[in-house]
Amino acid sequence: MGAVEICHLYISQGHNFVGHHGREPDAYPMIEVPMIECVAGRGIRGDRYFDFKDDYKGQITFFSLDVFDQLCQTLGLRQRTPAEARRNIVMRNADLNELIDQDFEVQGVRFHGMQECRPCYWMNGAIAPGAEEFLKGRGGLRAKILTDGELRSIAAGGHPERERRTSPTKFATRQGASVIHQPA
Repeated sequence: MGAVEICHLYISQGHNFVGHHGREPDAYPMIEVPMIECVAGRGIRGDRYFDFKDDYKGQITFFSLDVFDQLCQTLGLRQRTPAEARRNIVMRNADLNELIDQDFEVQGVRFHGMQECRPCYWMNGAIAPGAEEFLKGRGGLRAKILTDGELRSIAAGGHPERERRTSPTKFATRQGASVIHQPA
């Protein structure tokens, strides 16, 4: 794996699809923010999954911008945003499936990859027909937050290494996988 970038950070105050089977979804927007506060065992402060359930496996979700770009190209989509996938962290250059059952670290915050964030039929309505099928096996990653800390996005100008111009932040796994450096 190469260098990773946190490209976008999103939170939402409510659930559009969870618990809505057979009903219309709600309309809570995904809000792009320059920084999120991760709270160990609880989730992202201000997000819909904060304190959602005890020991919840999806306290934070990750999604690949590379996969989103491929999805848009394959389905012929234009002027779409990765916020439509309703994941918290959108990054480049990371194979998220490799992080399932692994402890890993991003910008000094530790996580445990729990499972693929599997796409459901709602993706066909939220993004476009065919999105659910395209995203099978690459829908993102659900993770637990192991340590408190902040994550910053390069899109919103909040990346800490760009601000301080210091050494790169490590994106590392704890069980023998490669160490990846975030570009400074």
